[in-house]
Amino acid sequence: LKHAKRSHTQSLLIDRSTAMPRTKQTSRKAPAAAPRRSAVKKTKEVNPLFQARPKHFHIGGDLKPKMDLTRYVRWPRYIRTQRQKKVMLNRLKLPGPIAQFRQTLDKNLASELFKMAMKYRPETHKEKNERLQKIAQMRAEGREAPAKKPYYVKFGLNHVTSLIESKKAQLVVIAHDVEPFEVVCWLPALCRKMDIPYVIVKGKARLGSVVHLKTCSSMCFCDIRTEDKQAFKNLVQIARTNYLERPIKH
Repeated sequence: LKHAKRSHTQSLLIDRSTAMPRTKQTSRKAPAAAPRRSAVKKTKEVNPLFQARPKHFHIGGDLKPKMDLTRYVRWPRYIRTQRQKKVMLNRLKLPGPIAQFRQTLDKNLASELFKMAMKYRPETHKEKNERLQKIAQMRAEGREAPAKKPYYVKFGLNHVTSLIESKKAQLVVIAHDVEPFEVVCWLPALCRKMDIPYVIVKGKARLGSVVHLKTCSSMCFCDIRTEDKQAFKNLVQIARTNYLERPIKH
């Protein structure tokens, strides 16, 4: 038995000696980071004449910078009405008699028309008094005074309407931005009925500048001098083609 135990213990020792040695588990470490270069701080040269003065917006301090305060403004009623009207006209489909007021005379033709109108600009009260005094003086001296009045454009809605109805008007000029609109919306229909050419131009203020007023809704030419008849004939033909003979569209 003793011999058997010894042989068994010897075999165990041999097996242990021949076994592979255990390896130690080493944790992989990241390589060390490169040392950072020391950042060189740039020193800004300060001019002693110009020193930084921070602003303070408290009461009695610096003024605040300008801001766009459009959204906070309560606009006057007439401005709100203008903007609402523009939005409404863009969204709605307008009937033909109203839609034609958007089709104004183009810039070149309008400039020619107003050049012609400035030649027939009505006289002021002062000029009229001077003309009448001159005529009275000529008659007192026994000389012949001019019997005919000078040719001027006629203005004023009632006056223009009566001239159209009596077929004395040769060309009618209507402003496109008259307020309220119902004042002049029927005038093109009257011109069509009486077969009198008409044009629609931009700006009641521009018409007013011709007749010495702030604004003017309409004016018309009745009598034309001989030297201007050819140019006026061209304007009348354009008015007939663009407005009178053109079908009204929505």
